[in-house]
Amino acid sequence: MIPTLSHILIFPIKSLDGVSVQQARILQGGALEYDREFAIVDARGKFVNGKRTAKIHQLRSQFDLSQRTMTISVQGNDPQTFSLDRDRKALAQWLSQFLGFTVELQQNRVTGFPDDRRSPGPTIISTATLETLSSWFSEIDVESMRSRFRTNLEFSDTPPFWEDILYEYQSQGQSFAIGRVAVQGINPCQRCIVPTRDPITGEATSKFQKTLAMHRRASLPEWADEKIFNHYYRIAVNTCISVSETGKVLQIGDFCKR
Repeated sequence: MIPTLSHILIFPIKSLDGVSVQQARILQGGALEYDREFAIVDARGKFVNGKRTAKIHQLRSQFDLSQRTMTISVQGNDPQTFSLDRDRKALAQWLSQFLGFTVELQQNRVTGFPDDRRSPGPTIISTATLETLSSWFSEIDVESMRSRFRTNLEFSDTPPFWEDILYEYQSQGQSFAIGRVAVQGINPCQRCIVPTRDPITGEATSKFQKTLAMHRRASLPEWADEKIFNHYYRIAVNTCISVSETGKVLQIGDFCKR
């Protein structure tokens, strides 16, 4: 079995819905093109996201990356379409009205706005991991778990937590390749409050973090470097991609090789 890239998810606006794509180009800063290209910020320049307000979960968004447009609504009601380039102020006004305070959109077309700024590359997880996480919660299916963890690259043909082989304690980066793209695995992602909530309703799942951390510790695979786990609420892997890979393309069906 060779780990095979089976899903690529891009999140054009940080904290809003993602887009499933067949391929993604590597930017100079190591991020995927369009991923977290925009962030919603308040008047002080602070991020407005799911960590800060569960109200974000009420927003539904769809993106046409080729046309650089998005359609946004509150739980599907009265959808409005905006150009991400020409209508940015109008979109910010719409968001401000929804949130109840003034916000604007910031843009970064080099690294985007990753959760871990030291590791701006795509995050990695396996389908088997998502299936295992779902099995720990009777009320959460795999698609909901996928939406909760918002990972960029998902691999099939692996055991659960296969991605834990892609980093090493105190290493500058564990090298591997996805297709023609050289990647470095940095560490397992520290998760925030967002995965504890239903991605559609925003309703919190009781004891989500405690339950996940308990099972994660008990099922940590032998290939995982346990020294890096100061806690066990860590799922998926952060990465970096060198400037030498700028312009290369990841696509569905690429193999991961170490």
